[in-house]
Amino acid sequence: MSETPPNTLQYRFDGPEDAPVLILGPSLGTTWHMWDRQIPELSRHWRVLRFDLPGHGGAPAHPAAAVSDLAERLLATLDGLGVDRFGYAGCSIGGAVGAELALRHPLRVGSLALVSASPRFGTADSYRQRGVVVRTNGLDPIARATPERWFTPAFAAGQPAIVDWSVQMVRTTDPGCYIAACEALAAFDIRAELGRIGVPTLVVVGADDEVTPPADARVLVAGIPDARLALVPGASHLAPVEQPAAVTDLLVRHFTTSWLPADQPTGMTAIPAPAARAALATAPPSGAPVAEIAYTAEPVPAASDGRADTYEKGLRVRREVLGDAHVDRAQAGADEFTGDFQEFITRYVWGEVWTRPGLDRRTRSVITLAALAARGHLDELAFHTRAALRNGLTPAEIKEVLLHTAVYCGVPTANSAFSVAQRVIREETTPEG
Repeated sequence: MSETPPNTLQYRFDGPEDAPVLILGPSLGTTWHMWDRQIPELSRHWRVLRFDLPGHGGAPAHPAAAVSDLAERLLATLDGLGVDRFGYAGCSIGGAVGAELALRHPLRVGSLALVSASPRFGTADSYRQRGVVVRTNGLDPIARATPERWFTPAFAAGQPAIVDWSVQMVRTTDPGCYIAACEALAAFDIRAELGRIGVPTLVVVGADDEVTPPADARVLVAGIPDARLALVPGASHLAPVEQPAAVTDLLVRHFTTSWLPADQPTGMTAIPAPAARAALATAPPSGAPVAEIAYTAEPVPAASDGRADTYEKGLRVRREVLGDAHVDRAQAGADEFTGDFQEFITRYVWGEVWTRPGLDRRTRSVITLAALAARGHLDELAFHTRAALRNGLTPAEIKEVLLHTAVYCGVPTANSAFSVAQRVIREETTPEG
């Protein structure tokens, strides 16, 4: 382990110092210990580097709000260690980091394994709401729900010590760093870029994974040239913990047989690997249909006055603040009569005003709540209350905004506003059961 400056990550090494480097990236809410049961075999052949996400496993709490930020911190860590080229296996957000590295720094990555990963994790709204829940209630509700997200029911019932370990990992994570990681996952979307991943890639998914289901794995395999799919029976989201032998065998087989050679002598010699316990399925050839995949990149409509860049920026901010579901409903309801108005809102309100540098989003949410309450626009107050929570306001701060509004705009106005805000806050901050 090493002292960890803000622009690097906490790490540890296992294995021979002169062996090729293999990096293992963790899932959200875990520590490098999620890979403990892979280490005895992997460290026989590789110099294995495991890292912790910021604020996880006692790592310094320097939040990273983008997957690209995590990837750059990992590269800075490796640069400091003199590691130029490496293999990479990552689980969930750790897989997202690996995909980001393969896209932005392809000459550094010799081979890639994406475990329980996705080109887009769920919906942006779901991860932003999880951040709202943590900001309001702390990590305990998320921690208590961890076993059902990470493990199959049979495993959770039969392995109470591992279940307790998983709950404790989440509980001891820094809340601010967890929220930042949720924001990173909310913004992550590489569906349109998968064809540019040029390193040998194995996609591993638990057959019972509901967080990043097999359908997400098939999207990865369909989009990444010559990627292979491994479906692990009897595993949910944390497959390396639930089925350690199967995942270990898959990784050994992949990294010993699929390592892209580089100009410098950093390639690997073939090492006999145990037979994989889960079947490897070769991805269909380019252009072939893939079962159960319905994937299209979301088109961005051009602004009628030609300022597409302002429209695109506005659409991104509008989605980040109000949520995908709200924006999708608004756009789906637009027709010949209202379409120009929706474009105006996106381009001017969100692309020009909400993006101005003079105020941050929290302050803009405060102003918006007060203005909507004062004018009695209760429907818009509802979805801007959700936006305020996503922008970092706590329920206590929203209460103070409405109390202040009561003084200057009248008690009846604030009474109606409190009723709307209370309903929305309860909906948004109640953990999913």
